[in-house]
Amino acid sequence: MTITFIGHGYVGLVTAAVFADFGNKVYVIGHTKDKIENLNKGIIPIFEPGLEELVKENVAAKRLIFTLDYKISIPDSDIVFIAVGTPTTKTGDADLSTVLLVAEQIAKNLKGYTVVATKSTVPTGTNKKVRRILEEFRPKGTEVDYASVPEFLREGSAISDTVHPDRIVIGAESKRAQEALIKVHKQINAPVILTNFDTAELIKYAANSFLALKISYANAIAKLSEILNADALKVLEGIGMDKRIGDKFLSPGPGYGGSCFPKDVKALISIAKDNDYQFSLLEDVENINHQAKRDIVRKARKILGDFRGKRIGILGLAYKANTDDMRDAPAIDVINLLQNDGVKISAFDPKSIENAERVLKNVEYKKDPYEVASGADLLIILTEWNEFKELDFADIKKKMKSPNIIDGRNLYDGEKLRKEGFTYIGIGR
Repeated sequence: MTITFIGHGYVGLVTAAVFADFGNKVYVIGHTKDKIENLNKGIIPIFEPGLEELVKENVAAKRLIFTLDYKISIPDSDIVFIAVGTPTTKTGDADLSTVLLVAEQIAKNLKGYTVVATKSTVPTGTNKKVRRILEEFRPKGTEVDYASVPEFLREGSAISDTVHPDRIVIGAESKRAQEALIKVHKQINAPVILTNFDTAELIKYAANSFLALKISYANAIAKLSEILNADALKVLEGIGMDKRIGDKFLSPGPGYGGSCFPKDVKALISIAKDNDYQFSLLEDVENINHQAKRDIVRKARKILGDFRGKRIGILGLAYKANTDDMRDAPAIDVINLLQNDGVKISAFDPKSIENAERVLKNVEYKKDPYEVASGADLLIILTEWNEFKELDFADIKKKMKSPNIIDGRNLYDGEKLRKEGFTYIGIGR
């Protein structure tokens, strides 16, 4: 089949590369000349394990083509996927301006019969707007069906999630569109949910918001465990063994971040309000998430007292390991709160320093964890990178001004570090 993706972010680029690897001819349309030229050379703008190799291989095989021109790809395509960003507006709604803009450009360049499917995370009702644009601007004699095919990729394991998803959701009202979308996914062995537009769109928001809820629940239990002198890790391990609950996303820490959870929780709250429902449960999820970041700063103050003249080292800036994504990363709020109180910050992250420099100012970026530790009054771990798990703490202790650690990801054996002379505080321990 011939497929076009509009957008080359995590969703568009990863899914396009995988579908090209399946043997399809895949176009990816972007809007920045430099990025398109780099992508055609196999130079990708994001870090995702295995993606660079997959892109280079399929570009070389001429199955994956990056372009700025809708006229090159759209007329030739059986399916067009919209995979552009839907950032949060100041009111908490999803910004659909790019989705609607590209829908118009797609419509004007249609030829024959085409399925246009939205992979972008969009609120229920967006389908009516997109379908109206497709019908208004498509050339006479063309046929078009619209569908919603939400993505469920995790940054850091996006290729595996594309090839081995838990489910494929197809929201379409046309049998012909359903058949085309089932065909394009034929090499993926996963259950297929066939439903209508609104249900498919709500599945995406409901799934991400539920995972955010689990993270906030874990942080609420961690907070209560600290008050009651209980071990939150054991509490969460105990409930996670219940097959009805499961242990995924039950790890306390500095809160959730990234491109999906914060945005989608806000959007679902906003969707509910627009329909006269106060989704207070998700409002509490947001509040707990904000509190998790403030609690890191509270713990730092408990150790150091007066922040004036103090240096704190931050290990990990990306919102999670195996990505360079800084969108809504907990490190942003934590560092800003510390800097507001006069703290000097040094930091290291294996992949996200370049992105961090765009959003975090007055930070001394170091080349490794040991440079971060040098002269620090406190180390705070905010991202669970594997390379942080086996640090030489004897060396780190020598380099630090005061041997204090806040383990925001519960990576370490607290008792062992205390025996080595560290003041150690974890989350819920």
